[in-house]
Formats: sequence, C-alpha cells, structure tokens
Amino acid sequence: MIKIKEKKIIIKPEDLPPSSNKFEILGVFNPGAVRLANRNIVLYVRVWERLVKTEDKNYYYAPRMIGKKNFKIAIDKFKKETAKTKSDLDIVFKDGTKRITFISYFKRIILDKTGFNIKSIDKKPSFYGLHNDGEFGVEDPRITKIGKWYVMTYVSLSKEQNISTSLAISRDCKNWKRRGIIFGEQDKDVVIFPQKVKGKYIAFDRPESSFQFSLPHIWIAYSDNLESWGDLKPVGCVYKKGRTCPRNGAGPPPLKTDRGWLLIYHAVEEKQENNKEVYKYIVGAALFDLKNPEKVIATTGKPILLPSKENIMVFGTKRVIFPTGAIFDESKKNLLIFSGESDRVTSVSKVNLKDILKELKRF
Repeated sequence: MIKIKEKKIIIKPEDLPPSSNKFEILGVFNPGAVRLANRNIVLYVRVWERLVKTEDKNYYYAPRMIGKKNFKIAIDKFKKETAKTKSDLDIVFKDGTKRITFISYFKRIILDKTGFNIKSIDKKPSFYGLHNDGEFGVEDPRITKIGKWYVMTYVSLSKEQNISTSLAISRDCKNWKRRGIIFGEQDKDVVIFPQKVKGKYIAFDRPESSFQFSLPHIWIAYSDNLESWGDLKPVGCVYKKGRTCPRNGAGPPPLKTDRGWLLIYHAVEEKQENNKEVYKYIVGAALFDLKNPEKVIATTGKPILLPSKENIMVFGTKRVIFPTGAIFDESKKNLLIFSGESDRVTSVSKVNLKDILKELKRF
C-alpha cells in the first residue's frame, strides 16, 4: 500500500441536520467531486436518512419522493400481514418485492482549493429524487467536466425501474437538467471520460445479474450524445486475487495522464475474521491506453487504500472504503481521492501521483 501524505474526515452524520424530524441521518458519504473554475472543489455528498418510526402495531412505513420539481416526501404505510419479513432497512413483501425504510439525496459542499476545508454547505437538499426520477432516492454521484458542461451520473431507485443509472448535466454545477436513465437495471458505477476518444463519448459501467458466470466487473460503452450508449463489452480484470477476479467497479471518472487513462477503482475481497465472513472493499488503480481505452495497460495489483479494521458498516459485515471522486491538487503532483467510508463518513486522502504510477505493473 502506498503512503498517504495526508488524510481527513471531511464530514460525518453529526455535522448535518436531517431533512425533517421524521428522519435520522445514518451516513454522509460517496461524494461526486469536481474542481470549479475558481479552483474551489465542489462535492455532491450522498445523505442517507432513515425513518425514525418504521412501524407501529398495525403498519410498516416507507418513504417516497413525490415532488415534481421540489424536495417533497410522502410516507406510505403497509399492513403488516402483507409483509414476509422486516429488517432495519427494508420491508420484504410476500410477493418477493420490497420497500426501503430510508431515502438518499445529495448535499452540495464547497471546499477550498486544498480540498481539505469546508467553505459552505447547502442548507437544503441540493439534488434529490422526484416522482418520475428516483422516487425512492438517488445515490453515489460521479461528476465529470466535459468542455463547458458538468456531467453527473447517479444511481436512481424507483418502483418500475428498480436500480438504474441516470444522467444530469449542468453549466454551473448547481442547476441540473435531468436526461433520464442511461444504463438499465443493476448497471451501476458508471463514470464518463472527460473527453471524447476517436469522436465518441466513453463510459465505464458495471452491469450485474442474478445469474453469474463471473463476478460483476467493469465494462466499457460508447455514445454519440451521452444519452444512448452501445457497443458494450467487458474490459480485462483490473484486480486479481490469486486466480480469481473479485467483484470490482470504477471509482471516480478516469483521469488523463501522459502514460494513459488512470482509473481509481474499488474491488471486494471476502475475508474470514473471528469466524465471520467479512466483505472488505479496497481501492486500487489501473491504466488504460489513451487511444484505445478498452486496453488495460497496467494495474497496481494490490490495494493503494484500505479500510481500517474499525471501519465496520453500521448494518452488515462489510469494511468499506469506496472512492467516488479524484482530483489533482494545485501542484498537479498529488491526487485527492474522495471516498465514502463504512457507508457513514466522507474522507479525502492525498497521495502522490508518482507513487501510484510506480506501483503499476504491466497487465
């Protein structure tokens, strides 16, 4: 693992108020990140809220976004006899469908040029689900600057479209125009390259299926207009554990370097700790050919960032560090990696770019 030059927890649940007294904040994490024209850095941080009251004697409760333009939430109730099971986070019905007892939206945070100090936080939710886009919430944004446009991909949850990836674009990284779903059900970790290659927009995505010959991994796709994507194909495994290729996906959007497109990715290892199976999310790096991004040139082959042993999720048995933003610092010599940790807090880690490139080994 490479040396971290500086690290800081930027924001944690206690730092923000919930959207109303009906909710409690469980996490503020997995931020999209981009540098503005004034050199400040903007984060769109996922705020994860759960209903304080999820049931009473006769009913279970679940939230839903109903606004057409504004942030507005309705609380639906379901008779207990219609449910099969109920957990801390969801209600599973007898027909196999489910509803979640939480909701997610984004808060816009402005950092100074260093990426380590907060200058301002929007008081109200900055980007959120609507009745026709992410009615059950929006999650895990990634932001790319392409020319004069800021392009944001995000996960949208809804009853009919389930878990998909949607697109929004903006001139000022504040007012967003939603462009709808670009990758369908269970296709997540979508990151868009900051420039065209051979006249095409390019994205990495990570489709998933209930039927698997291999674990979910990174694919590549092409587009003429950012909205319709095709020519999909898997890229090579960016992280191997012995002979296996663990579950992996893109982290932040790729960064252009002299040696190739640098992708910071996440991968999931299964570990036995204290006779329990624990899923450990790690951070690695891979290099792709500048002219042919389907080609993996090199990978670190081992983690560059690891979750701490104390970094256990509030729910479940996962130790998580999940990178979603990466920006060069002012010197261009270091990389600022913004991550969600334990689905609870947002951190920034400063690492030397040369140290990352030294760890890369031919694929």
